Amino acid sequence: MYLSRFLSLHALWVTVSSMMQHYPSVWGHYDVCKTQIYTEEGKVWDYMACQPEARDMIKYVKVTLDPPDITCGDPPETFCAMGNPYMCNNECDASTQELAHPPELMFDLEGRHPSTFWQSTTWKEYPKPLHVNITLSWNKTIELTDNIVITFESGRPDQMILEKSLDYGRTWQPYQYYATDCLDAFHMDPKSVRDLSQQTVLEIICTEEYSTGYMTNSKIIHFEIKDRFAFFAGPRLHNMASLYGQLDTTKKLRDFFTITDLRIRLLRPATGEIYVDEQHLARYFYAISDIRVYGRCKCNLHATGCKEENKRLLCECEHNTTGPDCGKCKKNYQGRPWSPGSYLPIPKGTANICIPSISSIGNPPKFDRIWPNISSLEVSKPNQANVCDNELLHCQNGGTCINNVRCQCPPAYTGILCEKLKCERDPGGCSHNSGRGAISHGSLLLLTALVGLCVC
Repeated sequence: MYLSRFLSLHALWVTVSSMMQHYPSVWGHYDVCKTQIYTEEGKVWDYMACQPEARDMIKYVKVTLDPPDITCGDPPETFCAMGNPYMCNNECDASTQELAHPPELMFDLEGRHPSTFWQSTTWKEYPKPLHVNITLSWNKTIELTDNIVITFESGRPDQMILEKSLDYGRTWQPYQYYATDCLDAFHMDPKSVRDLSQQTVLEIICTEEYSTGYMTNSKIIHFEIKDRFAFFAGPRLHNMASLYGQLDTTKKLRDFFTITDLRIRLLRPATGEIYVDEQHLARYFYAISDIRVYGRCKCNLHATGCKEENKRLLCECEHNTTGPDCGKCKKNYQGRPWSPGSYLPIPKGTANICIPSISSIGNPPKFDRIWPNISSLEVSKPNQANVCDNELLHCQNGGTCINNVRCQCPPAYTGILCEKLKCERDPGGCSHNSGRGAISHGSLLLLTALVGLCVC
């Protein structure tokens, strides 16, 4: 019985000492992650919160159109040229590659000349509205890092809404309204991002800046991400630490730049005039040659990498976390509630690592989420308890784990886990510079508490 208690206590102390050695140093700061920051010398790498690099997210997008038959070319039809709205001898034919305009041409590298583009049917059913929903889905949570840019080959629409979803398209909320007349179209006063401030940065606005009808040199619509960042990071985004601090402490601000899906709602094509010319309805349609969305995988500051697997983006989670967004602790690492990483304190941040969990020694409820899982360490079978396993029960000070039953220690160290200096046995003791193996007062208190749990 006493041997059984000793082995249980031994395994438990091994666990505790291992945790005390390996975890406190990384609870506070990230030590494996680095990111690009701006300095007077330009961009440099520095260790701070873990986050994947920003990338072109269009490479991973899935696009759907509603109605599904809104793309021109089936049956073939003619439409008017953008530069000359009365030259109506251009043809869209889905059965001919050179004349087809399928949705994937919104995302291709411009290989054909003139520019390749998706195009809708013309407004031949006027006055029935010509409505199109273009939905971009990633099946992954994404944090936007740059402006969303949509390039039209038709005139920019008279009315359009950009929407976002945070729950994979189950619900939607507006991002921004676009119109030639905001008051008439959406009952909103026109604004631009320049009219906003730190306090109103989350305001949903209607802008008239990008709805100019037929103008060959005005094809682009923006949703300004960087201009909003600038309210916190400065006009040239040199003070990103300030932005990160705000993102860390203001959940709504972080969510504002986070999406799983985008939806472009085209409500009225460019007319260029107050009235629609019913004699030339082939003038009115939508055409988009390019959509740009830059961002990074949201990994809750627990990963520096994001990989594509089975056509899906997945975070390469660190800190004993798991899930597509590193949104939970791994099994046997639930010693405290999962928490996202933090940018604070600036500049190094706090990793908030998931730590091992314990669930049984007499099943004391108050320890369930504090210590490593006893069953995983086989303490319920004392004769099989591992001394070391190179995963949780590490040999310290350069020791080597031999067959999980003992640590082979360097010459200067001894103990179950090589945690003690041999010089401690000498009458003269160790110098103050070599006393790393000594058990602290706090550790003794911790061991005393654990002994109290194990004494039956």
